Amino acid sequence: MSLKHLQTVVGFRSEDGIEISDQRIRLLEAIDALGSISAAARTVGLTYRGAWDAVAAINQIAEQPLVFGRTGGRSGGGASLTGDGRRFLRAVQLIRRELHRLAHTVSIELGSDVMVPALSWRHFMRTSARNMLLCTVAEVKHGAVNAEILLNVAEGIKLVAIITEESVKNLELAAGKEVFALVKSSFVLLAPAGEVGRTSARNVLVGTVARREDGAVNSEIIIDIGGGKSIAAIITKESATTLGFKVGDRAAALIKASHIILAID
Repeated sequence: MSLKHLQTVVGFRSEDGIEISDQRIRLLEAIDALGSISAAARTVGLTYRGAWDAVAAINQIAEQPLVFGRTGGRSGGGASLTGDGRRFLRAVQLIRRELHRLAHTVSIELGSDVMVPALSWRHFMRTSARNMLLCTVAEVKHGAVNAEILLNVAEGIKLVAIITEESVKNLELAAGKEVFALVKSSFVLLAPAGEVGRTSARNVLVGTVARREDGAVNSEIIIDIGGGKSIAAIITKESATTLGFKVGDRAAALIKASHIILAID
């Protein structure tokens, strides 16, 4: 028997028939990476309502919720995995590792390449960087000490990072390689779209305010930049009030190229 390229899927079903399908697992992965149910829904091909229904079903069959979400309309609504949610993804990773061991034998039997998708370390690592964007290296511009890395984040969305030539060598960066761009939320400057003016920041990402949460001193602003990507910024509450940011407003996130840290899987 010869089949075309195959990819294994991992899924679960409760005693009462509720499923955590491969798509729902990928939804959990996307929520963990993006911090937004609406953005995660676009990434995995679900409607906003469908994603919320999936999260509700997953939480229903768990002793403790796997996802903590806050409603905020189609353009907002933050979400994060609980400790149990991340432990569940680690369990899925263990299952996939066992499938990797069996994949070669199965491939021979079926006469087909069998692929086992793996979870990324981004689901297990702890980092103080609030923003983690999966990118593809478009170009590496070498210099005497530093290099300029041009990154494709999503269609029409690009970033520029400045790192040392030693880091380029250690990470083995080249066009086409996937990397994670890490940016601390306190490094992100905000301005109303169209009012950026002249700036030394190489990266200006324009999007829509998806969420604003005010604390006693600071405010967290989440900017949906499209392509299933978002940027979180921490600014003073006074600045947020002065700029008048509210959900639905157009805003620009400014990031210096030297403030972007690159990491590989």
